[in-house]
Amino acid sequence: MNYRLSDTARADLRDAFEFYELQRGGLGAEFLIDVGIGIARIVEAPRRWPEMSPGVRKYRIDRFPFGIFYQHAPQAKQIDIIGVIDLRRDPKVWPGGQP
Repeated sequence: MNYRLSDTARADLRDAFEFYELQRGGLGAEFLIDVGIGIARIVEAPRRWPEMSPGVRKYRIDRFPFGIFYQHAPQAKQIDIIGVIDLRRDPKVWPGGQP
């Protein structure tokens, strides 16, 4: 199974990396490693994590308060990572968030 990062997800990752690097040198890299582990778990079993809205699922990163929001297209054998969002933000801004 393949995965693809949306432009939004790439920007989310860049912003979070920069934020954590300002907190402590190397922490941004640790964040990216945890995101990579999360993506590997999603690719391994994409239906394992809860559906936030029809077609949008969320994987919660263990160490950091972030969620990886994704869509799974089984027919295309692809995972689309649509956002990497700080879960402390208002759920209305999450992909598939509550209105």
